[in-house]
Amino acid sequence: MKPPKFEYHAPTSLDEALDALGRYGGDAKVLAGGQSLMPLLNFRLARPAALVDLNRVASLAYIREQDGQVRLGAMTRQRTIEFSPLVAQRLPLLKEATRWVGHLPIRTRGTIGGSIAHADPSAEYPAVLAALEGEVVARGARGERVIRAADLFQTYLTTSLAPDEILTEVRLPAMPAGAGYALEEFSRRHGDFAIVGIAAVVVRAGQRCTMARLATAGAGPVPVRLRAAEEILETEGLGEAAIDAAARRATELVDPDADIHASADYRRHLAGVLTKRALTRAIGVARG
Repeated sequence: MKPPKFEYHAPTSLDEALDALGRYGGDAKVLAGGQSLMPLLNFRLARPAALVDLNRVASLAYIREQDGQVRLGAMTRQRTIEFSPLVAQRLPLLKEATRWVGHLPIRTRGTIGGSIAHADPSAEYPAVLAALEGEVVARGARGERVIRAADLFQTYLTTSLAPDEILTEVRLPAMPAGAGYALEEFSRRHGDFAIVGIAAVVVRAGQRCTMARLATAGAGPVPVRLRAAEEILETEGLGEAAIDAAARRATELVDPDADIHASADYRRHLAGVLTKRALTRAIGVARG
């Protein structure tokens, strides 16, 4: 399989990349790690007039803490995130999620910005962005804007990024010290996309829950925050009855589609099972 013909640009600065992207009136694609885009090109499911390769834009690869957030350049490799001491300390959920991403060669080339911009609802990073109420920075011909996770994902493989915009940075609030976290997912084989996944964060004070966050992967066209399930935990605490109630509520909150991998009912069932698993493990982490 070979991709269709396209023009190729390899800018060394963000301004050069935006200039190249703007020449094609929305008919160009941005190339980051290429782990999602290249298969689409080879199957000819994408036929852009041009590719704008960001791999030489060194200014888009970094991890730093600022204003209570961990900020990651869009071209930061997943393998870098996996072994970052700052991520391990301030965003342990992101570190755990990274271990679920594909296989070693994929994590070595794949980038956080590319994964989020691709917007596959079964991917781990969009679920983490939703769970932590993160945001992304996009830059285009009209300047720079910040987009909340809730406003970014629209449907399968579709975001609110404009055709002439480049996602330049991912911003995630640093997790509270002592927060419990877990990401549980089910897939047919190791490294496959999740049939369903659940990201969980809890902050506890004794048996009370002062903050709960639950977000899905693979349970609909976009990552879903399970807010009503979170409210159960924040109201009733972190006992077994509250966990069971939150898990049952999770099955009611998702509206998954059926496909060749699983029926909608099976995905709903998995949402409940994995919510319970993720919460149980997150609470264990919070207890130390």
